Amino acid sequence: MVRRIAVPLVCVLVVSGLGGCGGGAAGGVHAFAVQAVAAGVPSLAPFFDEKKGLGQDATVRSMPVRGSLQQGDTPGLYGGTKKPTVCDVARLKRFLTDPANRRKAVAWSDVLGLRTDQIPGYLDRLTPVLLRHDTLVQNHDYKKGKATPYNSLLQSGIAILVDARGEPAAKCSCGNPLRPFNGDANRISVKFADGTRKWSGFAASSVVAVRPAPRKMERLVLVDVGDPDRGMRRPVGTTGRSDATFDTRTRHPVPDLAGSTFGEARRQLVSAGLAVGYAGSAPPSDDARVIASDPPAGTALRFGEYVTVSVAGATSGGGTSTPPGPTGPTGPPTSSGPTPEPPTSTAPPPSTPTPSPATSSPASEPPPTTSAPVTSSAPLTTTPTTPATTET
Repeated sequence: MVRRIAVPLVCVLVVSGLGGCGGGAAGGVHAFAVQAVAAGVPSLAPFFDEKKGLGQDATVRSMPVRGSLQQGDTPGLYGGTKKPTVCDVARLKRFLTDPANRRKAVAWSDVLGLRTDQIPGYLDRLTPVLLRHDTLVQNHDYKKGKATPYNSLLQSGIAILVDARGEPAAKCSCGNPLRPFNGDANRISVKFADGTRKWSGFAASSVVAVRPAPRKMERLVLVDVGDPDRGMRRPVGTTGRSDATFDTRTRHPVPDLAGSTFGEARRQLVSAGLAVGYAGSAPPSDDARVIASDPPAGTALRFGEYVTVSVAGATSGGGTSTPPGPTGPTGPPTSSGPTPEPPTSTAPPPSTPTPSPATSSPASEPPPTTSAPVTSSAPLTTTPTTPATTET
């Protein structure tokens, strides 16, 4: 009997990867165990020797967000700098193509869905940036000849490489491959360990998980972390030498979004250099009808400032008719009553709608090389743990 009980317990600890046992609170709500990774703190099991200067983090205070899921083309999501030492892509390429490191190259490429001969071309399409937000990712250490995945929270200021859709692909200082966070960004329990202390300004309620941009970008639009009044248009696959600068203080009017779909509203805001905000734990569906914005149309904002979009029939999860997960949303309520069907016009739905059962999950993410889309269902790589506030 002892043996039958002990073995499943050990399995739970191994799957979680963070020493946390899975557990549920009332209503079946779980917290996702996440390992904190601070800027400038070496990885315990890196792919690349961090003493050789592959990348260099910066000191950047995390910026506030309005919505924990942001797409990779969100204006101001990432930062830049003129320093050429942020990420030495050429050195990472030499390391991963060196026959002496073939075993690491195989593990590295497997994480990203590549063959080893595709590594050089893939690296040529990545772009170095600095995080401006504490960012959730699926990280990978190198242990016993394999890539070991674990959910982690990267502190703002960490240098990473992103792909053409703005998704994190590798951590510069150690070369560790990165994939999308597969849990609920609003239900995390952050573990500070292995020399990482809770950093100033940390708040578990204000983190970002990046979803891919709807289409590949030709350039990334960044904010200079040393001078926030300066922006940088960085061509994809370049390291900063070809940046075109602009003044982030230039004001952009909020477009009239009423009556458009959320997807259309988002495209208009991104084109205007403005970030898209929403209330609740999940963004609305792309076909949800916009009824208002905060601030309203015509308001002049500087580059990267947020415009919070309200849609018809919004719930506390920020969507319309499809709930973000089986346990429902957890963010602060913005309306009462059951979730209605998506409206077919710009007018709000009746005040007493009757919800229909959800038949599909939230909108999936388009890029061919990404892993499963971010949803609020159970994680793919970690076992849920008992809901808790930030662990220290």
